[in-house]
Order: sequence, then structure tokens, then C-alpha cells
Amino acid sequence: MTYTYSLILFFAVIICFIASFDKRILFNLYFGAFIKAAIIVAIPFIAWDVWFTYKGVWWFNTAYTVGIVIAGLPIEEWLFFICIPFSCVFTYFCIDKFFKLDWLNGFNNVIVFISVIICSVVALLHYTKIYTLVTAIATLATLVFLHFIARVNWISKASLVFTILMLGFFPVNGLLTGSGLNAPIVNYNPNDFLGIRMLTIPIEDAVYGYTQFLLVLYFFKKFSST
Repeated sequence: MTYTYSLILFFAVIICFIASFDKRILFNLYFGAFIKAAIIVAIPFIAWDVWFTYKGVWWFNTAYTVGIVIAGLPIEEWLFFICIPFSCVFTYFCIDKFFKLDWLNGFNNVIVFISVIICSVVALLHYTKIYTLVTAIATLATLVFLHFIARVNWISKASLVFTILMLGFFPVNGLLTGSGLNAPIVNYNPNDFLGIRMLTIPIEDAVYGYTQFLLVLYFFKKFSST
């Protein structure tokens, strides 16, 4: 079905978009800040996407897309970098607004330390697997920047929110990687990642999404002063 990827994005974002106008939330007032943040982060991530697609690290099944391709990527893949971060940042915004989770700030050091160690070890042990290597390095660099240079105090809070977001991550990325479909929308070269899958989802996808979420949230907070 040519609209499959488009429908996945639509249903991933529509409830959050409508809820943005709720008077108790008013996330619509921050649309401008979000768009700027998402575009800034999308630039390197799309470059990464284009490069990996060109190198055959992953590729797309055009039977599930509308057929518009830009720089080797389906138009849906470009929209992915707006739609998915929108739902993620909206969720963080709501949880941060209605729940007092500042006590989590005390766990920032632990989360960063453990994550940096894991990413470093994975990168060193699996440097021949390009998706694994680049994802580990990108995550490590992001955490080092946010914690030691930008000195943000919300990494633990964002990590908890991302854990909650996994409830949406599994159906969305599950469909993209073949759950419930005759064939995956996104296919991966088995030589370029660990081969560890959560159902049909490569574990690198979750780490990739976590890094993207942290960076969009960082710039969103910068532009919105929240």
C-alpha cells in the first residue's frame, strides 16, 4: 500500500497535534520553537540518512511510499524528522508541565556515566559495523556535550520520558521494520549492525531515536526558554 509510511506518520502525530491546542497545554504557542529545533537537528540526521542509504546500510521499500524521492530518501523519511520529534517533545512538555520530576536531576551523573561507558565499549568492540559505530559515537558525543559543556540538568527526566515513549516507539518502528507487514518498509544490511532486534527493530534504532530526542529537546528549550 503506497500510503503505509504516510499513515504511520499521520497516526504517530495527529493526537499530539490536536492536543497541542488544549487550553491546559497550549503547546501550539511553541510550534515555532519546535520547528526551528527540529530542522537544526534534522540537518545532520538527514545527511546521515542519505549517506547510509547511498552506502546500502539501509534502504526503503518503495511499495509502501508515495514515490516522491529526494536525495535518495522517500518524502516520508524527510517528514519523519518532524513528525516523530514533535510527538516526543510534546510528550516531554506535558509530563514536565503536569508532574514534578525535578528529583530525577540527581541521577544525571549516573545515567551519563553508564551511557558513555556502554557507548564507548560498543564502539570499540564493533567498529566494523557502521550503523552501530556511528550511533554509539553520536550518542556518546551528545551526552558529553549536554552534560559537560551545555550543563543541562534534565537528562534523567528526558531519559524517563523516552522510556515512556517506547510504548509508541514499538508500534511505529515495528511497522517500519516489518511487524504486521508483508515486508519491511526499512531494510538493514545485516553486516552493518549488531543484529540484536527488539521484535523486528534493531536496537540501534532505539539509541538513534534517543539521541535525536535529546538534541531536539535541547534546541527546543533554547528557543522556547522552557
